Amino acid sequence: MIDKSIVRDHLNQRRVGMNNPSSHSRLVSLTVALLFALVAQEMRSQPPAQNAAGISFENRQPRSGVDFVLNNGTTFDKPIIDGIPGGVALLDYDNDGFLDIFFTNGARIPSLSKEGPGFYNRLYRNNHDGTFTDVTEKAGLSGTGYSIGVAAADFDNDGWTDLYVTGVNHNILYRNNHDGTFTDVTEKASVSGVNSAGKKLLSVSAAWIDYDNDGLLDLFVTNYLDWSPETSKVCGLPEKRLSCPPSLYPGEPNILYHNNGDGTFTDVSESTGIADHIGKGMGVAVADYDADGWMDIFVANDNQRNFLFKNLRGKGFDEVGVEAGVAYTDDGIPVSSMGVDFRDYRNDGRPGIFITALGGETFPLYRNEGNDLFTMDTYPANIGFPTYKMSGWGTGIVDFNNDGYKDLFSANSHVSENADIDPQQHYLQTNAIFENMKNNTFQDVSAHAGLSLRAAHRGAAFGDLNNDGKIDVVVSVIAGHAELLYNTTANGNHWLLIQTIGTKSNRDGIGTQIKLTSHSGSAQFNQVTTAGSYASSSDKRVHFGLGRDKLIKEITLRWPSGTVQTLHNVKADQILRVTEGAM
Repeated sequence: MIDKSIVRDHLNQRRVGMNNPSSHSRLVSLTVALLFALVAQEMRSQPPAQNAAGISFENRQPRSGVDFVLNNGTTFDKPIIDGIPGGVALLDYDNDGFLDIFFTNGARIPSLSKEGPGFYNRLYRNNHDGTFTDVTEKAGLSGTGYSIGVAAADFDNDGWTDLYVTGVNHNILYRNNHDGTFTDVTEKASVSGVNSAGKKLLSVSAAWIDYDNDGLLDLFVTNYLDWSPETSKVCGLPEKRLSCPPSLYPGEPNILYHNNGDGTFTDVSESTGIADHIGKGMGVAVADYDADGWMDIFVANDNQRNFLFKNLRGKGFDEVGVEAGVAYTDDGIPVSSMGVDFRDYRNDGRPGIFITALGGETFPLYRNEGNDLFTMDTYPANIGFPTYKMSGWGTGIVDFNNDGYKDLFSANSHVSENADIDPQQHYLQTNAIFENMKNNTFQDVSAHAGLSLRAAHRGAAFGDLNNDGKIDVVVSVIAGHAELLYNTTANGNHWLLIQTIGTKSNRDGIGTQIKLTSHSGSAQFNQVTTAGSYASSSDKRVHFGLGRDKLIKEITLRWPSGTVQTLHNVKADQILRVTEGAM
């Protein structure tokens, strides 16, 4: 058994130790000892590796026409913002039935301006043949300032997907003009990311959520910390600067904007209780964790306790992270939470939480017990030791092999470019995939999945790029080409993609809860959302893997308006458009 007090002491010193040469060797020795202890513990419970007909990906970026390179504008002193871009969005901006790709990009430091095309945000249109065309300038999406994250959804219910881009001191809302172009409506909409006191904030992620079930999408924005070029701290040795720990900066409250239905929003952060909680927000994900019909919000905070905002029937939120057991690990300590997804990975109807963190911490996995409580599932689910060696950002709970059980993905890289001064840490890392073994455990199958490229991975978005029923992944890479990871898993399993169209609910149907029941009586659960991962936005279509089933017995949709709709004997292997209330 591992001494948890040793683990706790090690994690509390993880970041500061790398900046202090006198303590570095002691931390290295401690890390090695912990690694051997964790290896012994986890190997006792790990099943043998599998390879036949397993999950596999192919990076088709070289022949895709997607030439995007994430430019973080890093400088010699490694300011803390250079490690936190950049987001990815998968959206069908032109309504042609195929997913397009949007990337956020950095800017020059310290000016925080996009000085040249190398810093432009980029939009690539899907040509339906595995290639994409850069349409950024025509679309008007080059952007301004230092961009970090993105959230995509139809905020004005006109049937066309809009974009919200977060960044340092300035966020941007782009309205889709239906003709391949976008208009910056930030000032009119009053969603620039300035808080009620008039302070400009460093925003990372955002989520579209109809928190009051009025049929209009509201906007939740995570804010990181109080940083500026003038207050930027310097850490590490002169020849090996490191990203400073977030503990050196004050945190910030998050923002909730209420959609007024006329193209404008109202900041309701204070009246709903959101502004009462100061954090260092990174990833955000939404789900109805307590099955009361109202969407709740989880915020992954960096090196500080996480927030779980329980929705009080659209009237406000109660932060219950500590009471629910998701604020800390089971050792009572916070981790460097980065990305998060909030979905049912056990097929029990209760969404769990998967979080990425930095090396030496493990990635927390929380099992929803169904009584407003969560249990930390990291080691019981067999992802403890594999994730202990990783530093993760973008993440998703997704069924990659269409067997009816959701798997786990993480986009990996350390935060510090010079992290390798600690021999137990590596800046460039491979992405990871954990296959769901159908017995409440997972197996690291990364080595056999085609995820061999070591890079500075950051945001990750999930969706079916070629409409073949298998979920693909697009990952941004600092100082490297983005990765287009096409899912090439070949096992003959069936699938279903559901696109919801709200009539009484919001047009995208975001917040709709879907239960799928097979003829054998087994059930799966998922939800309509574009939120999750890290600073990224995924396909709004809801995916189900069906295994060998070619016919689905029943699909029940519970829309945010309260409408309950049931479909019977639905054929597999199709993209199913469901309009609220239609028979």
